[in-house]
Amino acid sequence: MPTSSASAAAGGPAGGPPSRPPAILRVQDVSAGYGPAVIVSGVSITAGPGEVVSVIGPNGAGKSTLLKAITGRLPVMTGTVTFGDRDITNMRGHLLARLGLGFVPQTRDVFDTLTVAENLEMGGYLLSKPQLAARTEAVLATFPALAQMRSRHASKLSGGERKMLAVARVLMLEPAVLVLDEPTSNLSPDLSRAVLRDQVRRLADAGTAVLLVEQKAFEALGVSDWAYILAAGRIEIAGPAAEIVRRPDIREVFLGRSAQDPEAS
Repeated sequence: MPTSSASAAAGGPAGGPPSRPPAILRVQDVSAGYGPAVIVSGVSITAGPGEVVSVIGPNGAGKSTLLKAITGRLPVMTGTVTFGDRDITNMRGHLLARLGLGFVPQTRDVFDTLTVAENLEMGGYLLSKPQLAARTEAVLATFPALAQMRSRHASKLSGGERKMLAVARVLMLEPAVLVLDEPTSNLSPDLSRAVLRDQVRRLADAGTAVLLVEQKAFEALGVSDWAYILAAGRIEIAGPAAEIVRRPDIREVFLGRSAQDPEAS
């Protein structure tokens, strides 16, 4: 189980779970849903710099609903969301981007009719021309495969390349917190592992706080520092990912088949 530099530096009590870095994103007792229907109720989670924090659970648990509430896509009914020391509850997405919170949705994550370079320009819409050029080169250095595809339209990218572009586009504004909704959706097992291991984990190791919702629970836990188990709209279990992945009750009751170790099957 990889451990972020921030978590490792903090250290944990002897024999106890690792200490976590101070939270930059804090969700406190949040309830949200659609119309009068409450989908998630009283949910509290945190994420700090250098952490990959996963929210996992069965289909219909409310994982994507929670992310939409955090990122201003869905109204928070009760509770608060804070970014650093600022209350961002129900703040619109473009304002969150200005503050340093980036969101990569499960679908509609890139502009199909635009090239790779144009997608990155859209991601850096707040930057001046010199800043945009410098930031584009920095992002392409992080994702060198995209550098060879600058003029390729997003519609011509493979699933893995498209997701890479989606993450790169959001990184143009150098978010302190990156929120990812099902980044491996519709990807093959090999591509899913590559996205999580080569992109998500690397971003956290560079200091970004990554909040990840992922249906492929075992793979998500494999790159995470901390995890929350969401079931029926409530957090049932929270703890170090390395401990959660070893608990047979959690694997069987909350995660289902997606949490089974492929090497053990």
